[in-house]
Amino acid sequence: MSTGNDRRKFRRDLIVAGSCGVFVAMMVGAAYAAVPLYDWFCRTTGFGGTPQIAERAPDRTLDRTIRVRLDANVMPGLPWVFRPEQNEVRVRIGEVLTLNYRVTNQTARTTTGQASYNVSPPTVGSYFHKINCFCFTEQQLAPGETRDMPVVFYVDPSMAKDPDGAEINTITLSYTFYPQRESSRPVADGTPNGQPRKIY
Repeated sequence: MSTGNDRRKFRRDLIVAGSCGVFVAMMVGAAYAAVPLYDWFCRTTGFGGTPQIAERAPDRTLDRTIRVRLDANVMPGLPWVFRPEQNEVRVRIGEVLTLNYRVTNQTARTTTGQASYNVSPPTVGSYFHKINCFCFTEQQLAPGETRDMPVVFYVDPSMAKDPDGAEINTITLSYTFYPQRESSRPVADGTPNGQPRKIY
């Protein structure tokens, strides 16, 4: 009789242990998936001022213009000078515009950086569409090298129909370069015309 009870108790303990193991595995998996899922969510919704990625221009351009301010930052540890060629521009909503940022490696050694970006106010993230950009690709600069990096974007005409968007007259596009110790992603080097080879 006691043997049967022992077997049932053993099976129950196995089920409990297995359930705990599955739960732990699911939590570990969720932790690893949190970052890419959050990144996907931001890209999809524009949450936190994350611009959208577009493959082509919109089908219409409005007469309304908006001011786009360009911001450039470099984090400590990366000896680069990074700035936009223009501090601000005026663009019609729906118009595709190409702007250049310029970066210079001030050291006598090869250095690598990678840029992140956002736009403000945060609510405009879902309407600010990039067609081409140098972000999320490691940029490797030779000693003293200067490189021009283009950004191609437009402001979605649907913003004009949004009551919140109707009040927006200025958008700030901000890039920040971070130092990279080693190349873990595709590295962009300069092509003969000085443009980065890899995008995104």
